[in-house]
Amino acid sequence: MAALTLGCKLNQAETQQAARELEAAGCTVVDRPAPADAFLINSCTVTHVADRKARRLIRLAGKLAPGAPVVVTGCYAERDGERLRGELGAIIIGNGAKREAAGAVLRALDGAERTPPAEPARAGRTRAFIKIQEGCDDVCAFCIVPYVRGRERAAPIAEVVAAAREREAEGVREIVLTGTQPGAYGRDRADGANAARLIQALLAGTGIPRIRYSSIQPQNLSPELLACWEDPRLCRHFHLALQSGSDEVLRRMRRRYSARGFLDAVERIRAAVPGAAITTDVIAGFPGETERDFAHTLDAVRKARFADIHAFPYSPRAGTSGARLEDDVPPQVKHERVSRLIAEGGAQTRRFREGRIGGIETVLFEREEDGAARGLTDTYIPVRAGRSAGAPSLVNEISAVRITGVEDGALIGEAAR
Repeated sequence: MAALTLGCKLNQAETQQAARELEAAGCTVVDRPAPADAFLINSCTVTHVADRKARRLIRLAGKLAPGAPVVVTGCYAERDGERLRGELGAIIIGNGAKREAAGAVLRALDGAERTPPAEPARAGRTRAFIKIQEGCDDVCAFCIVPYVRGRERAAPIAEVVAAAREREAEGVREIVLTGTQPGAYGRDRADGANAARLIQALLAGTGIPRIRYSSIQPQNLSPELLACWEDPRLCRHFHLALQSGSDEVLRRMRRRYSARGFLDAVERIRAAVPGAAITTDVIAGFPGETERDFAHTLDAVRKARFADIHAFPYSPRAGTSGARLEDDVPPQVKHERVSRLIAEGGAQTRRFREGRIGGIETVLFEREEDGAARGLTDTYIPVRAGRSAGAPSLVNEISAVRITGVEDGALIGEAAR
């Protein structure tokens, strides 16, 4: 069985859960394209590029194993399932029925003999994704996700803690809390649940050494939530999507903060969590964006001093309110602005990584390859660390690493157990 994920961390959480169910049913599950008895593809539709990637992966599955059933779920399946069924012969499971995805794969196999897995529950052995909520009530003008994920629905705190305990019992060393709008966790609930109380319950109710909760909107960054990072088990990585540094563009995007409010949130993070990595998303060329608007965006990016930037050109998505606006920024202007953002982002990424040289980073190692252990810092930077021949494996260990350099975007160092 191949269980494949495109898109966000929420999709990764859902695919990991489906993989566990398939393994419990006796399937051997791989998480990469390979010849298989059946395929489960969890798709994304955030951009046209994401749609193309999904179609390409479905076709690849057909080439790797002609005749094998291909079950497609996720946001692209929700939005354009009939096309995928008609043109590519996929079995479609919409987001509303995503919990049934593993069962759909098993039914498609129709009782075929399956090889038991060599080891149980390999999915998420080192880092596990846990879905804490789904859906979004904000409905930004450029975003299709609320239409394919629906209204906000947060899982009860007790349910999230129970899932974390299960992952801890499996040996997982880091949990990643995911959702469509994780920073707004609990605002649909009547029991007083919120993000800070969820994290406090996880810290009190589990011994997992790392908890990653990174995707937050600036307006949701309350003092109570920031105070959670006083516990060193919280990873020092925050993903705050800027999208634009122009207040006029932010208003048309239907974002719920100003450029000044965003930068204030960045400063509050830095004051509360020294050494934190702050990453972001930026859209270039939203309808009506002028050179002056874009200059404000570049200015905000420079002031924020991000650890990494994901910049991309605006493209209208049918069904969003943004698609009703005139797409009046020429493609070549969009791409030129993206290039400038990428250049600035690359410089900021290098500075952040080079600033780690000579220091000690705590790394969760996930695999060993070419004589080096590879993992991630709590600030979400990849690390390659050498180790002595014959030394015990570092996989699934959290170790201090003295950083000696940067190579191909990764920190380089030597691990000490």
